[in-house]
Amino acid sequence: MNADKSTCSLGVDSQYVELAVEVFAMLADATRVRIVLALRNGEMAVGALADLVGKSPAAVSQHLAKMRLARMVSTRQDGTRVMYRLENEHARQLVADAIFQAEHALGGTPAHHRAEQESA
Repeated sequence: MNADKSTCSLGVDSQYVELAVEVFAMLADATRVRIVLALRNGEMAVGALADLVGKSPAAVSQHLAKMRLARMVSTRQDGTRVMYRLENEHARQLVADAIFQAEHALGGTPAHHRAEQESA
């Protein structure tokens, strides 16, 4: 068990704690959370993302630029369009876990637990 903590840097004295706080700060914006949710199933262009999250393409582009600097998203050129995708599965998992925690805050049996119970 301790080997896992040292390998993943999960100790309380981890050098990555401050960087983790920056990750949380990057995700402390509803539009960025919605962008992560939109990108969880694959890449999308700015216009499609803007439509999904209900913001202007300019606003979504600004959020994506910050997320790209934070290495949460990456890009691929497709002709004249720029396609965005999540850099790895961790931002997707962080957002999913935050949504699940929010469901718990409402009380009762959260939707993600009902889905687990129904499949069992």
